[in-house]
Order: sequence, then structure tokens, then C-alpha cells
Amino acid sequence: MEQSNNKSKKRFAFEKPKLKLETTTLWEYPSQHYGKSQQGDKEYVGATPSYVIWNLLQRYTRENDVVIDPFCGSGTTLDVCKDLNRQGLGFDIAPYREDILKGDARKLPVKGNSVDFVFMDPPYSNHIKYSGDPQCIGELDARTPLYYEAMEKVFAESFRILKNRRYFALYVSDSFKKGKPFCPIGFELFQRLQKHFKPIDIISVVRHNRTLKRNHWHTSAIEGNYFLRGFNYLFIMKKEVL
Repeated sequence: MEQSNNKSKKRFAFEKPKLKLETTTLWEYPSQHYGKSQQGDKEYVGATPSYVIWNLLQRYTRENDVVIDPFCGSGTTLDVCKDLNRQGLGFDIAPYREDILKGDARKLPVKGNSVDFVFMDPPYSNHIKYSGDPQCIGELDARTPLYYEAMEKVFAESFRILKNRRYFALYVSDSFKKGKPFCPIGFELFQRLQKHFKPIDIISVVRHNRTLKRNHWHTSAIEGNYFLRGFNYLFIMKKEVL
């Protein structure tokens, strides 16, 4: 009986939560996707939780608004846009599926002041092998200025295409490699965002992934006296041109 109860608890712990608008600045989701289907590909490394995008679009967009994701990955943003009747447009240096357009986030083929919302979940340094394309920002190490210079160009491009008084959101994590310096990517990028956008809020999104469920990773973190990444920043910004 005890074994059966444990299995029940485990199933309940990872059950997909009901969709609801978040009302605090701490978000936590036990699953990657919502509903009976999935948004994007759960096997795609670095996929964004679709709940995050759903909440942003519910708050900061309306039906038929144009939403752009310059780092579209496996297409999570496009799938959420379809669910909410938004016009999603996704770009990636290495498109994962047919409805994602090939494009560099630093120079998009999009008219200025034409977009209602921009969401991005960019590479957090070069820990993950995304495309192997030398032009990919995911090839840049966040311990060098090149990464931040590239992201500044991305922010300037997002500002250019976004309509005035509309919103932008960046989902990002800090970077740490054992034996390497800690990179506070969140703080660094937030500083650069403020050159273009007005800050609206900062949200902490608790991370759930396979790595954090591996006991040996936690043992190593204790023995090595370092921390595993437990949350992502979600920066919400607004374009305001007087």
C-alpha cells in the first residue's frame, strides 16, 4: 500500500497544472507543456516552458496581435500564439521546423514599428550546442565581450521593430561552469536592456529539468561548493518613445 501511495504522489507532483494568470513575481511550473498536446518539442534542449509564454501573451497582447520570437527554437512561441489567436512569427539561425523562418536576431526582415510583442529566450553562453553555425550567438562565450555585444544588437533590433508603448520580454539564466568564473548574465543583459526599454517588472521562474533531478549533480554541487541554476529571470520591458 505504501508503494502504491508513493507512485500516486509522484504522478500528482508532475501533473500538468491548470492554466491561470500568475499574480506574483515567482512562477513555478512542474511540467514543460500545458493541455493535452505539447507546445514546441519537449526533447529540444533549452526549450522554454509554454506556460511562461502563455502568461505573457495573456497579459501583454490582444487577439490578432503580431508576436515575434527571434530565437524561436522548436517553435513553442508559435504554438502558444495559435492557441491564443495571435499572429506568431518565429526566426532562428537554424530553423527547427518549416514554419520557422531562417533569420539572425541582430538583423530581422521586419518593418520598423510593426510588431505588438517580442519574446526571446536566447542562448545563455555556449554551454549547449545549438547549430554549429559560426554566426550563432550560442557559439559565443558569456565570459567574453562578444556575447554582450551581440545581444546589444539584438535588443536594438527588437526596439526597432516593436511598436511604441508595446512590450518586450526576455527569459534568461545566469551562466556557471565548474572551474570557470560565474557569469551574471541576467544582470548584465538587464543593464543593456535599459538603454532602450523602460523596465516594467522582474519575475523569477523556478527551473525544473532532468539535470536538477539527478542526485549526483547535487552531490557534486555540495562537494564543489557551488550552486546549480535554480531559476530563470523573466524581464518585462516596454518601449516608450515620447
